[in-house]
Amino acid sequence: MPGFCWLDLKTRDLAGTAALLSAVFGWEIAEDGERPTIRSGGHRIGGVSDLANPVYPPGVPAHVAYYVAVDDADGRTDAAARHGATVVLEPFDVGGQGRMATLVDPQGAAFSVWQAGEFGGWTFQPGTPSAPGRMVLSCSDPVHASDFYERTLGGPLDGVTVTAAPGQARWDTVVTVADPVRAAALASEHGGDVTWHGPTARIGTGDGASVLAGAGA
Repeated sequence: MPGFCWLDLKTRDLAGTAALLSAVFGWEIAEDGERPTIRSGGHRIGGVSDLANPVYPPGVPAHVAYYVAVDDADGRTDAAARHGATVVLEPFDVGGQGRMATLVDPQGAAFSVWQAGEFGGWTFQPGTPSAPGRMVLSCSDPVHASDFYERTLGGPLDGVTVTAAPGQARWDTVVTVADPVRAAALASEHGGDVTWHGPTARIGTGDGASVLAGAGA
């Protein structure tokens, strides 16, 4: 069953974002080879990209990019396009680490596909504290969205909730925490933005990126 395998936090405020997420989740953000990497409890859970880098066009907003593990990046990209997705970045090799492409689904939510080479992505067990738990797709048409991913990827996504919501479609991860109220308080104390979605808190960085915090995610 296909599932998500990696995230990349794209920000213009590396120091501020690192300080906030360290305070809230205990994440460690440090250089790992050529780029910063997020670790939690010894597990690699994501990368960090500096939007000030000239490789990014001016005006790209801070956000978190999410990667789905696939068997064939080229084949799955072609399938996504046939089922209505927009291809933003055609498949390309990332050194020997793997092969990826970036797309926007028919609902308007961006995602990337990752075909593992030397690097396969997350290795932590489900429910690991302070690590990504379930994924949430918020969009206007959950039935259509679920059908798109199942047809594109060859089966339903593992560990995913698809929910109806107004506004721009988006993917989010729910980081597993013992106490979302405490996580929200820590975020506020350290300059983060907090909004509640039922029992789940959205923790926003100063420049606009965000993740969700939930118990038992």
